Amino acid sequence: MIRALIFDFDGLMLDTEGPLIESYAAVHAMHGVPFDLPRFMKGVGHAEYAFDPWHGFSPHADRVQLEVERRAKRDEGLARQQVLPGVVAMLDAARERGLQVGIASNSQHSWVEPHLQRLGLHDRFAFFACREDAVSPKPEPDLYRLVLNRFGLRGPEAIAFEDSETGVRAAKRANLWTVAIPTKHTAHHDLAPADLRVNSMADVTLEALIARFGT
Repeated sequence: MIRALIFDFDGLMLDTEGPLIESYAAVHAMHGVPFDLPRFMKGVGHAEYAFDPWHGFSPHADRVQLEVERRAKRDEGLARQQVLPGVVAMLDAARERGLQVGIASNSQHSWVEPHLQRLGLHDRFAFFACREDAVSPKPEPDLYRLVLNRFGLRGPEAIAFEDSETGVRAAKRANLWTVAIPTKHTAHHDLAPADLRVNSMADVTLEALIARFGT
């Protein structure tokens, strides 16, 4: 029986990746430096992949100032973002059924929780497992296991919602039913391990998921 829903955050509930990518591109353009978008995209949703986003700039460039400019652009973009389609309806359905609802995110509490407060969704979640709460981030299953332990559940009693390969791998390693909902930034990821892939959370209902996974 399905007793809980566990949500990723970035790219799943809010498009934080778009403003992030656009902020780097904008600062590069402001300084007349080409932005290597394909290389940057390799790192989206992959905590284990790291590269220098300012590698195209002179070694003498003021990286502190570049970061100040980038964050200002990112924050402008984030302020315009609204919760992604289908998220509120899924949370409403979970509340109606009395399911426990949690967050499992590779981002920090200081990033995830203020956004949810702004969106008016913070109180919908009984527990937040964020980057600083586990020894290893996704794709390791630690964050999902932390939420399951808090709820007193086994993996098959919960459904995870993820938008990236890293997140899907983490959820499946924790033995959760997993719904992949990629964004345009993660559509190229290998999401084959997920139990279901849809284009938007608005394309599926909780009733349909319970019918699929809950027996």
